[in-house]
Amino acid sequence: MFDTVLIANRGEIACRIIATLRTLGIRSVAVYSDADAAARHVSLADVAVRIGRASAADSYLNIDRIVRAAVESGAQAIHPGYGFLAENAQFAAACAAAGIVFIGPGIDALEIMGDKIRAKTQVTARGVPVVPGIARAGLTDSELKQAALEIGFPALIKPSAGGGGKGMHVVWAPEELEDALAAARREAQSSFGDDTLFIERFLARPRHIEVQVLADGHGNVVHLGERECSLQRRHQKVIEEAPSPLIDETTRERIGEAACESARSVGYLGAGTVEFIVSADAPDEFFFIEMNTRLQVEHPVTELVTGIDLVEWQLRIAAGEPLDFAQRDVELTGHAVEARVYAEDPARGFLPTGGTVLELQEPTAAGIRVDSALVPGLVVSSDYDPMLAKVIAWAPDRASALQRLRAALRDTVVLGVGTNVEFLGLLLSAPAVESGDLDTELIGRILPDMAFAEPGPDVLATAAMIRHADGWRASETGLWTTPNGWRMGAAAPSVYRMRSVPGEVSATVRVWGSPSHLRVRVDDGDLRDGSVVLRGCRARVTIGEASATWVFAESGADELCLSSQGVSWTLLETRGARGESNDGDADPELRSPLPGAVVAISVADGQVVDAGAPIAIVEAMKMEHVLRAPVAGSVSLRVALGSQVAGDQIVATIVPVEEARVLPEERP
Repeated sequence: MFDTVLIANRGEIACRIIATLRTLGIRSVAVYSDADAAARHVSLADVAVRIGRASAADSYLNIDRIVRAAVESGAQAIHPGYGFLAENAQFAAACAAAGIVFIGPGIDALEIMGDKIRAKTQVTARGVPVVPGIARAGLTDSELKQAALEIGFPALIKPSAGGGGKGMHVVWAPEELEDALAAARREAQSSFGDDTLFIERFLARPRHIEVQVLADGHGNVVHLGERECSLQRRHQKVIEEAPSPLIDETTRERIGEAACESARSVGYLGAGTVEFIVSADAPDEFFFIEMNTRLQVEHPVTELVTGIDLVEWQLRIAAGEPLDFAQRDVELTGHAVEARVYAEDPARGFLPTGGTVLELQEPTAAGIRVDSALVPGLVVSSDYDPMLAKVIAWAPDRASALQRLRAALRDTVVLGVGTNVEFLGLLLSAPAVESGDLDTELIGRILPDMAFAEPGPDVLATAAMIRHADGWRASETGLWTTPNGWRMGAAAPSVYRMRSVPGEVSATVRVWGSPSHLRVRVDDGDLRDGSVVLRGCRARVTIGEASATWVFAESGADELCLSSQGVSWTLLETRGARGESNDGDADPELRSPLPGAVVAISVADGQVVDAGAPIAIVEAMKMEHVLRAPVAGSVSLRVALGSQVAGDQIVATIVPVEEARVLPEERP
């Protein structure tokens, strides 16, 4: 066994790998970029090595720097985690050249299974069923369009390299093909450095089923059952579980053997996952999609139902040890469900968010596991993937596991960064999810009807009391400067007028007393003991004199951005208030909804466009966001291709069409 292992990754997966290394008594070496100098994986590791600036290209994707860090730190092996260089054959070759063990499969397996076209050809020869379509190297747009017409619609465009849903586009009609192909090639080139595409039939009511395999260097290949990964947005998984509620024992044996045969076809070594697509209408039919030649994000659910530490077996296999169990020894016990906590806003199309973690509370109940990179003070930027943590629940049966996970999410508090935690709780409570009637399009169908909570009276009262206490402490001691309501007769309250924008919450909150003894009334409600209200909102933090107050209650975390108006405060914005305001005319200023890079501009400066026309594409956290004209008119661009933009920065101004048609000399 190795005595020192370098982890060529970051975030929660680096922390999770370090945990197993510590259990085995192996020295851990972390690498980090400038953006991650204060990250949790850096503090957990025995040794930490800086490898570059914030951008992934200058740090976590820099093969030379990572290999040099391994050599200089005395690491005998490198664990790549997932993402970044985990499936990069050049990285594996560089490790071998430096005399360092790459904890993953051989180079041939990486190259074949890393190319989805070659992978489909490889497994087809071994009798593994694949989805109908066309898949060969060098397909032109014309060939892909013709194939789509022959396959029929809907069709699915996929990049040959990479994974994680990036570059995948569902095409519902012929007129959508050209734009979808252009976007898919651009995203594939940006994410994987390879714009090769293929196309296949998009199955109705598809379910995403994957099988975990382990293969050693002594000819042993076993599977550890399947995982259900059908709950996805933007082709990326949100909730995963093991075992699948769809698969019966007979199909489990068949799909497991197909996964093992896929691994054998490339002489696989280590832990890998074979992904299949299954129609909900024909659960006994499955089709190979791809093989992920690495550890998966959702591996904890398999670990919880099998009792097998996958990272430990990756290490043991890489060190030359044989598996000490056979297929007949693998038993699935109970049920496990995982929820991915992302820095994103589900109500705004799952746009990534950002910020600094100000307060953190993670669940610790029985049957709950948390894999997390979160720490107070962590800066969540747009440089990397938005996943922050995973909350996983195990129970003897599926219904109990879902119940435990919902309770755990209610106990998950992340203040300072907008997250999807409330959305996850609502999703797990959806009737289709509870019954196991899943497919990959389910989230898109039920999202519009999700009842996200507006900040309730207790949240507003808490925000007002925090502000009141802050003002009290900041004031000089004295009757005329402290907001104690002193006057002849009964004390007067401090008044905080609340209005949420967007949203429909408005309230007047009155607060009496000192920070040690507060009383509060919302609108015409009862006068309440402030300490009781504060206990109901379990985590609170205020930022600055007139900036944001974060409050956590049962409904979720709300960011209350307050602006001083004399003795009153106005709630100008609630992050967590759902929907956009429809009041007034559309704003002619087109702003980026988040920090990122401008990767495409669809119009020329001065061009007249219709409302809704695509103007530019901003990429952040590995996702593209199309910015469209809010009104019809002439475009005045404010950015160039390749520009870095801040959140809320103006990308373009649209001069309304009536004004755009007036000649310059006619304008007043």
